[in-house]
Amino acid sequence: MQINLSTVVLSLALVGASVAPAAAADKETRQMMADIRILQEQSQQLQNLLGALNESIKAVNVRIEEQTNSTRKSFADQKLVIDALTGDLRVVREKVDDSSVRVGSLSQELDALRQSVMSAAAAAAAAVPPPLGPDGEPVAGLTPPGDGTAAPVPTGAAAVGASPQKLFESARADYYAGQFDLAVLGFDAFLKTFPQAPQAPDAQVHIGHAYFQEGKYPQAIEAYDTLIRVYPKSSVVPDAYVRKGTALKSLGDAEKAREAFQFVIDNYPNTTGASIAQQRLLDLVPEPKR
Repeated sequence: MQINLSTVVLSLALVGASVAPAAAADKETRQMMADIRILQEQSQQLQNLLGALNESIKAVNVRIEEQTNSTRKSFADQKLVIDALTGDLRVVREKVDDSSVRVGSLSQELDALRQSVMSAAAAAAAAVPPPLGPDGEPVAGLTPPGDGTAAPVPTGAAAVGASPQKLFESARADYYAGQFDLAVLGFDAFLKTFPQAPQAPDAQVHIGHAYFQEGKYPQAIEAYDTLIRVYPKSSVVPDAYVRKGTALKSLGDAEKAREAFQFVIDNYPNTTGASIAQQRLLDLVPEPKR
């Protein structure tokens, strides 16, 4: 009986010893599962936060793109406005320049008419005979000074009385008719009478062209130099340089001709004169190697 009791006690002790580690392991398992759940929850929170951040970034990118498009459109609209204003300003400037030219031309027309009227009045006054007395003789004291004959009309009266446009057109007609000597005289008279007229640069360059057509190259070069010096901003200056270079080439001065052509190419690169100068430069004999 005693042996059986001891056996039971020993068995209970063994069972208790085996149950204790199992309970401890189960506790650790539960703790690990709890930690895993916490980590899963934190991971889910991080994923939710990342998702929210991605949505915020997308929203910001959309706003930036919209703002960029708006700014780009605004710049484009401003450019259109600026281009339109620039075009309008250019038109206004051209109209102002045209008006200035017309006013200058009208002023010279008026001056020419005034001088014509004064010349005609002076000629008419000189041609009026003195009053005669009953005996047919001039009344004493009323005879105009001089010998009583009518004063001749000045030979320049026709040129003075002519308008700038008519005087220029007359000289140009002589030029195109091949009357180069008359054309030079006409253009010279025009320049002496109306040196600041809008047609003045054209008149001066046509003097050079007339001499050039006659083969009078030194006189042509002098006329072109006068144009370049007196009217340096005229649109015919490139052509004057080209003609000057061609005249120099005809005189055998290839070096100065090359300088004239190169000057046009360097200073007036986008003109017809530059294209012609380039071709004339190629036609020159190459410089000897030194």
